[in-house]
Amino acid sequence: MAASTDDKQKISAALADILNEKLCSGHLQALKTFTSALKDAGYRDAVGEEVFSDLLKVLARLYDGLQGAGRDGDDPQSLTLQLQLTAECFRSQRNSCVQSPRNQKLLRELGFIDASFKLLSYLQTTELESKDAAYEPLRCGIQFLGNLAVGNQTSKDEVWERSFPEVLLQLLCTDDEKVVNYTSMVLHTCLDEAKVEDLSKPHNIKLALKVMELCRTQPDLDWTVIIATQHFLKSSALVESMYSGMSNHDRVTLLELLLAQLREEGSEGCGVPPSVAHFLASSFQKGCGAVLTLATGSASSNEVLQEALTVISLLDVLCEMTSDHKQFMFLQDHPDLLETTVELLGQVHAIGKASRNIFSATQNFSSFTGEDDPASHSPVISFKAHLIRLIGNLCHSNASNQNKVRELDGIPLILDNCNIDGNNPFISQWAIFAIRNLLENNSQNQELVASLERRGPVDYSALKELGFLVEERDGSLLLKSVRKDS
Repeated sequence: MAASTDDKQKISAALADILNEKLCSGHLQALKTFTSALKDAGYRDAVGEEVFSDLLKVLARLYDGLQGAGRDGDDPQSLTLQLQLTAECFRSQRNSCVQSPRNQKLLRELGFIDASFKLLSYLQTTELESKDAAYEPLRCGIQFLGNLAVGNQTSKDEVWERSFPEVLLQLLCTDDEKVVNYTSMVLHTCLDEAKVEDLSKPHNIKLALKVMELCRTQPDLDWTVIIATQHFLKSSALVESMYSGMSNHDRVTLLELLLAQLREEGSEGCGVPPSVAHFLASSFQKGCGAVLTLATGSASSNEVLQEALTVISLLDVLCEMTSDHKQFMFLQDHPDLLETTVELLGQVHAIGKASRNIFSATQNFSSFTGEDDPASHSPVISFKAHLIRLIGNLCHSNASNQNKVRELDGIPLILDNCNIDGNNPFISQWAIFAIRNLLENNSQNQELVASLERRGPVDYSALKELGFLVEERDGSLLLKSVRKDS
């Protein structure tokens, strides 16, 4: 209900007491009463400008008092009370802005943004005996800024101007999960396309990198994940700047979020620009050799291992992007991507056959059954299968790429991977898929596959064991299933 004249007089008197008397617990109770009353929409829209003006003066007094307490060494009880009063002021400000454009505008014009940031900066940078006591007003102050900015572009811009990038970065580095979560909420509220581009600049990139680090270290913080998927991944400039400056740990996190976004939204709805796909394809080509270190033991250091895991994650993303999603099928023409993939498959396959190592085929199928076997946790599980999958994707309805694979001797290589492999679940299925795409409307490839009959392990007898054969029909060779229905 709307505030009565008596209610207005009571809160005005209470604020006057806080400004003129020695602070006490009664003042805290008065502020709590005001905070509670502001939950009512009618009440908060009826509060006059003079009341908010007095509240701002209270906030200023508390700021001066906290600074004095820090210098003069006030007794702990006095400091605790001042922190509690500060938190309650912020709660009143927070509640007053809920679905109230009038109060958002009023508090902004009165100067609450500047006064609040001064207090937040003090709480963030000053060494207090009890950090926990300082976290409460920090949390409430950040929530106020979020409520002030929601749905109000002018407030968003002013909060951003006052906090970007140093204050936001400091708050995200705070050792308090709620402070970090509320700060992420404010960051998300303020972001738009222009502000995301600001983040990509060298002197601002640390803030974006911190958000990505939090996505990895605190995955339960929903706001950081939302920021990454709804804003960061849609900016090619920011993705490239972040990828160049982040650790391989965080690169893997970035790629995992991108993969999840592709699978959840589909290519048409994910908003990832083509330039990001080109950049990731080039990154895969540039760094793919790192995965070979996993077979030699030279990946003993965590840094080298993470570099290899980044390559594996890049491959997963490229497979998803080229899974017949029209938005990214231009990757079929990305310079040398197909050649790089076929050559890498050949290297991995040769290393696996040369000696017993992480790339060797295995008949241990514990990974299928979920048994707790170290082999089932290998970082290269399905890597070879996904290389074949990417080759198949890049050759789909693309005669030029079909011919390239044949010229690179990739067809016998794929046929040699038609056997079931415990390290590569579903590799035979992806091999069949790739062969099907390589043979489609391509007589030269069809003739090559047919000519491999009885040449040993690298022939299409492996296809027969899986229930397929190549047959001639109307002058063309077709891949046909010969399995009978059970």
